Amino acid sequence: MRVVFGSEDKIFCATSNDHGKSFSQRVLVARVPDMHLGMSRGPQLSSSANYSVITAMDKSGNIHWFKLSHATGHWKTMGVVNDLTGSAPEGLMSIAADKKDNFYAVWLDNRTGKHNQIYFASLPGKAMKWTKNILAYQSPDQHVCECCKPSIAVQGNNVAIMFRNWLNGSRDLYVTRSLNGGQTFAAAQKLGLDTWKLNGCPMDGGGIVIDPTNTVQTTWQRKGMVYFCQPGQPETFIGNGRSCAIAISGTSSFITYQNSDTVKLMSLQSKKTQVVGNGSFLRSAILPNNKIICVWEQDHMIKFKNI
Repeated sequence: MRVVFGSEDKIFCATSNDHGKSFSQRVLVARVPDMHLGMSRGPQLSSSANYSVITAMDKSGNIHWFKLSHATGHWKTMGVVNDLTGSAPEGLMSIAADKKDNFYAVWLDNRTGKHNQIYFASLPGKAMKWTKNILAYQSPDQHVCECCKPSIAVQGNNVAIMFRNWLNGSRDLYVTRSLNGGQTFAAAQKLGLDTWKLNGCPMDGGGIVIDPTNTVQTTWQRKGMVYFCQPGQPETFIGNGRSCAIAISGTSSFITYQNSDTVKLMSLQSKKTQVVGNGSFLRSAILPNNKIICVWEQDHMIKFKNI
């Protein structure tokens, strides 16, 4: 298990080999001058069976990436993800991996019409370079929400991207799906029944997973309230808060979110919510021993807890 974080221009990674009971001393992965940090803009991490990939964005709009071979234990600087220099200045992206060592990335990119749209690329198997960047979604209303982080999830050939749109003054969450590993994407589908008319960006993108039946599960906030939602279904209220995320393993799903300075964890199956601690940007993962590892930020420090 690995945790990645950024400090100034440095990317660090800490590793646990005992199911999150303890973590190694942090390792310096790389330096990215003028790196984006804060509000989920920091380094992103995803792992497959044999590799881990970190992406980090600089304020000039370049997406740097680094690769770890689990066999050697060494991080390597690999280059950039976006194939147009400076196209991603907003600094918001997500990555995911499948079980066959393929990696997938989504980010806000302004190369189309000089406004932020949803762009996508993949890294096949042992490839040394990301695929040609493709436009996964272009808003008919000039741009998507300007500073909400898009999310991505993968299950086999199924790739799902969630993003906050901007249509007719509403900032609602949408999902677009690919059934062929990201070669093409279907028309985007709005999530939930209600809408959010908002003259400004909430800076809150939510989270997405795909369950073993290939059903998309999402969590996001609207008007300061966190919801769970599946495409085509009404949204379900979870609690007051923001900065939510979702984790899944088999039939178990957990939503994390922040209410004021309190971070919480809720089981979708039992409907029980518990306080994890104080801080912000809580993320969780379900471990092989069915414990939940929670990691969050508090007072400029990274905290973790097994539940």
